[in-house]
Amino acid sequence: MMKPIPYGRQHISQEDIDAVVATLKSDYLTQGPKILEFENAFANYVGSKYAVAVANGTAALHLCALALEVQKGDKVITTPITFAASANCVRYCGGEVVFADIDPETYLLDINKVEELLLASPKGTYKGIIPVDFAGRSVDMEAFSLLAKEHGLWIIEDSCHAPGGFFKDSKGVQQKCGNGKFADLAIFSFHPVKHIAAGEGGMITTNDEELYKSLLMLRTHGITKDSETFKNSIDFAAGQSGFSEYPGWYMEMQTLGYNYRLTDFQSALGLSQLSRAEEGIERRRELAKVYQNAFRDKKYVKGQSGVINGHAYHLYVIEVDDRTGLYNYLREHKIYAQIHYIPCHLMPYYRDQKWKEGDLPQAESYYKKCISLPMYPTLESKEQQYVISQVFEFYEKGV
Repeated sequence: MMKPIPYGRQHISQEDIDAVVATLKSDYLTQGPKILEFENAFANYVGSKYAVAVANGTAALHLCALALEVQKGDKVITTPITFAASANCVRYCGGEVVFADIDPETYLLDINKVEELLLASPKGTYKGIIPVDFAGRSVDMEAFSLLAKEHGLWIIEDSCHAPGGFFKDSKGVQQKCGNGKFADLAIFSFHPVKHIAAGEGGMITTNDEELYKSLLMLRTHGITKDSETFKNSIDFAAGQSGFSEYPGWYMEMQTLGYNYRLTDFQSALGLSQLSRAEEGIERRRELAKVYQNAFRDKKYVKGQSGVINGHAYHLYVIEVDDRTGLYNYLREHKIYAQIHYIPCHLMPYYRDQKWKEGDLPQAESYYKKCISLPMYPTLESKEQQYVISQVFEFYEKGV
């Protein structure tokens, strides 16, 4: 009997377990040296100057919005085909989310639709853009950066699906997702189904030193221990006069922050997983080629992720008619495919913000047909062939 096949899953090796156990036996469970080690290794991996480890991808998005000083009423553009957190981070700060439609070929935020929104309103109406490297396919961040600069906007690149992914810029140079060259900030997730699993966890990358310093403070209650930035006097800090330095215990809360820290043992797991991240991506790309070739000439497959240079393949999506029928049939055969995503603008919360069916036709059409097939490095070839055969069975034998 074939064992259940999920759409995604973590791979925990003995090396991962040993790394976590070693950290559990160390002096630090949190706020210790493993966090900075993970941050430095991750920044090196994506090519950014700075990285800030946080509790999860949603915390990363929220901190980015805070660091960029999103205020009540600020309008920010993002895609409807993403996990809700990509939009919700703006609402956490009181901002207004404006969804733009997707490109039906790439499933990514359509830059032409974004430009239409910007040109239809006075300059200054919008504050920022949150493009998403959906499914692992990189957005053309160079193009978005040029558009953002023209209109005075910041960019948060949501790269949760795409560590190790890249696109080629106008000079043919590979630009890794989250490298900070075209976005003010980028974020990643270490949820178990992602490329790098830490249980939970997230990372923010940037090349901006001021944003980096702000993020460090915001993730830890708005507290700093940096004596060069202290605002209270040494006399106040010491509780008496006559000292020339701040006492070792002293710290200041200088802004309203949060406890969005990552632990040392999660960082140890993340570091271990990062060491074989490229190996995992290569396997994902091999699986993608098999899917593409299998479905290439099938008329009932209306679209698929395909083989794209630089794609990190967090997901492999196909578009089909009778998607719900296929979903149910696969589940009956222990294949737990998933749907990514229900369009954000049609979630009840955003319907209450006056979004409605028909507003974003490409995203809505995509949702009616999309289904994510199993995609993870430990998916065995025989399991993938079983998935493919069950899709064939459903459509070709009229089950």
